[in-house]
Amino acid sequence: MKLTHTTSMKHKSGMTLLELTVVILVLLSLISILFIGARAWKKGSDRAANILNIRNVQQAVRAHSNVKALAIGATLADTDIVGPGKYLNSVTTPNTDITYAYGTTIPAIGTLYLNATYASGTDTDYAPTTGSYSEW
Repeated sequence: MKLTHTTSMKHKSGMTLLELTVVILVLLSLISILFIGARAWKKGSDRAANILNIRNVQQAVRAHSNVKALAIGATLADTDIVGPGKYLNSVTTPNTDITYAYGTTIPAIGTLYLNATYASGTDTDYAPTTGSYSEW
């Protein structure tokens, strides 16, 4: 019986097609997870900016009504509190799908002066609650 001489065989180094496919799939999975996380981070930051805008306007309305001794229900234009030299320089929306609707009178305690409205089809999962702010 003749034995095969195995020491003279050369081993090919490299990756098989199956290994290469698995590596590509793992990389694509990691990239997709990154994009999902970035989108959630963006929604969260938009929500935080939105809440801060509403809070700042609410504080400006309360400050203006206290300084001018205005009662609840008194007429108030957004130009009285927002603009150069006013309580707030400007209110910028964090997202193009969001528009702000200002009130026309000084609201009662627990009611918002500035409400955020969203374009149709906009995902409002991270949107702040409008109408009242009992948690503040």
